[in-house]
Amino acid sequence: MHLTRYTDYALRVLIYLAVKGEERSTIHEIAESFGVSRNHLMKVVQDLSHRGYITTIRGKNGGLLLNRAPEEITLGALVRATEHELGLVECFRDSNDCVITPACRLKPILNEAMDAFMGVLDQYTLADMLGKRQPQLARLMQIATSSN
Repeated sequence: MHLTRYTDYALRVLIYLAVKGEERSTIHEIAESFGVSRNHLMKVVQDLSHRGYITTIRGKNGGLLLNRAPEEITLGALVRATEHELGLVECFRDSNDCVITPACRLKPILNEAMDAFMGVLDQYTLADMLGKRQPQLARLMQIATSSN
């Protein structure tokens, strides 16, 4: 299983916003913090906003905020929302041309593995990713907090 860069960036944006708390963030500062493309983050942020994960506020005092509590954002739901192709091999896809599909046992085995993978992600929330490491995360992302 390989998660796309898109999902990776979506997770990073949500982690950043959760650590920042009630203070607004900008795409520019998140991109700078992670050393990633601002243009790519713009697409991720737009999608996260459309899906209701974050709120975007335009204008001089605008910025980004989480739209849900970190405890309400499950990793499994986020991965399902951002990964457009969870089909691990050809037989999972609509355009399956594999000749051995009718007799092959790979699909049900991989299906079971994928269900287990997603089941584990469903057990964790954004809040679980922060935990007691929130101050360390803030330092690593260069977010100024009252405890820094």
